[in-house]
Amino acid sequence: MLSVVVPLFNEQDNIAALQREVAAALAGLDYELILVDDCSTDETLARIESGPGVHVIEFAKNTGQSAAMYAGIMAAKGEFIALLDGDLQNDPTDIRTLLAELNKGFDLACGYRAKRKDTTFKRWQSRIANAVRSRFTRDGVRDTGCTLKVMRRECREALVPFYGMHRFLPALIKGMGYRITELPVNHRPRTAGVSKYGFGNRAWKATCDMFAVRWLLSRQVQIRVRRES
Repeated sequence: MLSVVVPLFNEQDNIAALQREVAAALAGLDYELILVDDCSTDETLARIESGPGVHVIEFAKNTGQSAAMYAGIMAAKGEFIALLDGDLQNDPTDIRTLLAELNKGFDLACGYRAKRKDTTFKRWQSRIANAVRSRFTRDGVRDTGCTLKVMRRECREALVPFYGMHRFLPALIKGMGYRITELPVNHRPRTAGVSKYGFGNRAWKATCDMFAVRWLLSRQVQIRVRRES
C-alpha cells in the first residue's frame, strides 16, 4: 500500500481540489491519504471529505511543517510513503513517476521543480540556498524545497523530529546509507491561499539547521546486522 502524507495549514480553498486530484491520479492503486492539520484557523478541517482510506491528524497547537510531516510519516501504514504539499503547487500525477524509481532499487525519489512558477526573487533565493545546503550536507539534491517525494517506509528510521527537518530529509536518509535519486516534476502556481514562508524564516533558520544537520551526520552510526541467533 501507498501512504500519501499531506501537511495542511489554512488551505480551505485547496483541500477539496487536492482530494479530487489525488483520487484521480492514484485510481487503481491501494493507498491511504493522511491529512495532518497544523491547527488551521480557517475552514480547512471542515472541508475535508471523509471516506475510506482518509485519515486526519489534528494538531492541538500550531507546530510547523516539519512536525506535521513527521507525524504523518510515522502514522503511515503503507510500504511506500509519498509527501505532497497542500497548496496544489505539486502535481499528484507525478507520484506514480517517483514511485516507479523505487521499483528500480532506489529508496527515496525526490522531485525537483524544473520550471518553477514563483517570482524571480523567490527562485533566486531558493537556488542559492539549495546550492549551499547541498554542498554543505552532501546530499546531492538540487531542490529540497520541493515537498513532492516518495520513499520506502524503512527510510523513516533515519528521521529526527526537529524544526526545519523537512529541508533535510534527503541528507538524513542518505546519511543512513539509503539510495536516493531526483527527477523533474511539474510545478504549478498557487491559485488560492497564501505562502506560509518568507525570506526571514527561510534564510537564518535554515542556516542554523544546516550546521546542526552537518554535525548530526558526522556523528551518525549505521548499524548493519549480519546475523541474529
